[in-house]
Amino acid sequence: MTYYSQPQPETPARRQQGQVCRLQKTISAVLVAAGSSTRMGFDKLSFDLGGETVLHRSIRAFDQCPQIGEIVLVAGKNRAFVEQQAVGCTKPVQIVAGGATRAESAKNGVLAAHGELVAVHDAARPFVSPAVIAAVLEAAARCGAAAPAVPVKDTIKTVAEDGAVTGTPDRSTLRAVQTPQVFEADLLKAALQSALENEVPVTDDCSAVERLGKVVYLIDGDEENLKITTPVDLVIAEAILAEREGR
Repeated sequence: MTYYSQPQPETPARRQQGQVCRLQKTISAVLVAAGSSTRMGFDKLSFDLGGETVLHRSIRAFDQCPQIGEIVLVAGKNRAFVEQQAVGCTKPVQIVAGGATRAESAKNGVLAAHGELVAVHDAARPFVSPAVIAAVLEAAARCGAAAPAVPVKDTIKTVAEDGAVTGTPDRSTLRAVQTPQVFEADLLKAALQSALENEVPVTDDCSAVERLGKVVYLIDGDEENLKITTPVDLVIAEAILAEREGR
């Protein structure tokens, strides 16, 4: 199904609500939920945040996005849990098996998607906002490859294997990239396939696309769009939730 929208004036209020859209492309959301949660010690996607699991919050964010036409969930050994969390979705949902690496999992999800644009999202980012989703979809519709990002706060060092500092990049040029990362579907399929065939380790989809010489454009992300990876992230997530509920 194609989702069309008439151009409307952009206002701060509409941007905040994620209502700004000028898209005339079909869009699929691919949520990668096949990770092993090794650093957490348990399935972080099942963690309860205010009566709702991390995964369910991520699914709901895209289920409520009017520009998204379908949702593809990439599952690992947690397939039964993923299926349960998808119950109640108002959009078409597919569940596909993940691979041995994140790149393989993303590729499996992208191959199952039908949209002209594909938005790949880490399922462990439960607080992605409608505004961020809308903004990155619009950017990708214009340029073919876009992602949200926030400025890096810490000073970053490059180091040798023995721990010796080899350099200090200019922090003003550095960004911490978030998801969803959105691309023309054919471009992302080719990029992931190339990375896998050449055994190039990529930690996000932008890296795979960059290898092909395609420019990826960044839009303003959101500090609250954190990826839950370690136990301390759960503490931060609960603080974000408490602050949101208090607004």
